[in-house]
Amino acid sequence: MEVIVVGGFLGSGKTTTIINMGRYLAEKGKKVAIIVNEIGEIGIDGDVIKRFGFDTKEITSGCICCSLKVGLRTTMNTLVNEYKPDIIMIEPTGIAFPHIIRNEVELMNLGEKVKIAPLVTLIDGSRFKQLMKEVKEFAMRQIIDAEILGINKVDLIEPIRIPILEASVQQLNPKAKVVLLSAKDTGERFENFMQEILPDIKGTPEKVQATVAIGKRPEVSEPQETEDSIKASGVGSYSAEFAIKGGENLSTEAARELTTELMNAIKAKALKLNPEFVGHIKLFLDNGVETVKQSVTIYYEDPQEDIIRSKEGAIPTFKILSAVSNVDKEALKDAVNSSVKDTFEKRGIHVHKAGHEHNHGEHVQRIKGIKGRKE
Repeated sequence: MEVIVVGGFLGSGKTTTIINMGRYLAEKGKKVAIIVNEIGEIGIDGDVIKRFGFDTKEITSGCICCSLKVGLRTTMNTLVNEYKPDIIMIEPTGIAFPHIIRNEVELMNLGEKVKIAPLVTLIDGSRFKQLMKEVKEFAMRQIIDAEILGINKVDLIEPIRIPILEASVQQLNPKAKVVLLSAKDTGERFENFMQEILPDIKGTPEKVQATVAIGKRPEVSEPQETEDSIKASGVGSYSAEFAIKGGENLSTEAARELTTELMNAIKAKALKLNPEFVGHIKLFLDNGVETVKQSVTIYYEDPQEDIIRSKEGAIPTFKILSAVSNVDKEALKDAVNSSVKDTFEKRGIHVHKAGHEHNHGEHVQRIKGIKGRKE
């Protein structure tokens, strides 16, 4: 069994890449498990992966980016002993140090048959200059620790700039293998990327779907913190889930208009907090039939939109995850909550908080003993 850790800063394209990797491996007949970790407990990335057609299995994980190593150990043991996958992929949050996650897995003594693949860090090539300006020390740490550096989103980069970018990234980590890729291209570039990670990958074209381990926080007794990557990142973050009263009457087109207006409102307030921010603001508005996803990863970007079919039996909900460089988390929380309130109320739609809020940077003992909610 192989374990692959795919890290990278917020908005680097980890989730889309993980989806492509899962499909690639499943097509080769491999049994794949994916452990997804968000900044908060809202689980937006897990929702994305589930709605792309992968079978899901809820397994206790925890916030492996900062403190709950016990949760990751429990998840890994459950997968290895019960699900018995050929490959486990771990997607840490964008403000984690991926090598710490990989090191923790190595120390679990999961058996001689478990091998750790080279550590992968994705870099959003279209934002590289801004990343080096806004979160240089943190991004450098992720780059330097990697064994494979995937320069992602090359379709958004002028061709003449790509060799210069490759050289710059290679200079930062001369020992790493640098690979170009794009979420829109799962052809030769993606094949090369996978061959670098799993050079001996073989399989038969048998239909096997991936299982996604996206569980919530376990009850733990002695959580230990190895290194405060959240503090090191300088990113303020806030996530929340809202129940929507009357959302079942909200058409997809109306949901698109609402989410665009809301994202622009949040972005405007984020710009006042930091005019040149990088990070990731993601929101989901589910009307029970379809879900409108909006995303912004940098100060100059227009909202990016996707429409995803809702899971069966879904009720109207709104989820948001915001992570913005060099801002105070309480200021960001206020900006998000006031924008949500104003935008929904303008349309006569009532929303109220549901589930847990989660703000990184709090002392680890504050989350001691919290049990995950059931979906």
